[in-house]
Amino acid sequence: MLTQAIEKDGTSWLGLAGRVCVVTGAGSGIGAETARQLAVAGARVAVIDRNGDAAALVAAEINRAGGRAIAIEADVSQSQAIVAAAEQVQKDLGACEVLINNAALVGYAGPLLTVDTVQWNQGLAVNLTGALVCAQVFTAQMIAAGNGGTIVNVASICGHLPLPHGGAYSVSKSGLMMLTRMLALELAEHRIRCNSVSPGYVRTPATAAAYSEAVIAEGRRRMIPSGRIGEPEDLANVIMFAASDRAAYLNGEDILVDGGVHHALLAIIPKQASPMPSTGR
Repeated sequence: MLTQAIEKDGTSWLGLAGRVCVVTGAGSGIGAETARQLAVAGARVAVIDRNGDAAALVAAEINRAGGRAIAIEADVSQSQAIVAAAEQVQKDLGACEVLINNAALVGYAGPLLTVDTVQWNQGLAVNLTGALVCAQVFTAQMIAAGNGGTIVNVASICGHLPLPHGGAYSVSKSGLMMLTRMLALELAEHRIRCNSVSPGYVRTPATAAAYSEAVIAEGRRRMIPSGRIGEPEDLANVIMFAASDRAAYLNGEDILVDGGVHHALLAIIPKQASPMPSTGR
């Protein structure tokens, strides 16, 4: 399937062919699909994941299909590992031109009043500080090359709406959106854009348990105006657009990709059966 996609690529309009693209958390889910689709568009892809075996499988799939990819085992919360990863990208593929900060950790789920601060800090280290470190390290290559570049941070609907008992997750994703805006301003002089994409409910290996019970899966599906749970491809398509030349004037923005669920709040709040009388205003 991937081989046929690369052979019949219709995404040249994105202007990603030949670009060196780095995707973190690319061993599965949204990151893996983004790496595959970037390869279909002709990009050279660095597949980074703390699970080295998973990263290797994704890179091998791309290479078998005629694309170009390398796999790197690295934890984004370990700055020296990211420095080493960047050196390998530069050596094997060339200077990074597109960075997709996708690595994330859901981590501890429980009330804030009893959250374990070690787990809290680990969530921030991966979801927020890790994105900053990757931006620092890989934009250094972009700046040195002098050709501009693009960063896309994968945030979450939980950065817009608080997830109760979610530990640091909502806080880290909200922070990631602010980091996106700050990077957009500070990197503009180097012609480097930075935007974020916020997934809603998406079916991935990391969220599979949430859909193992039919009642819960169907309940979630019914709440989404688009009538279905999102798939990794839905997010990969938007991430690629944000990273591409077609989005050249998009900077510092967050794109919420959730099938419209965040617009449905007023539709699910109980209300009286008959219309309210007019107030004349």
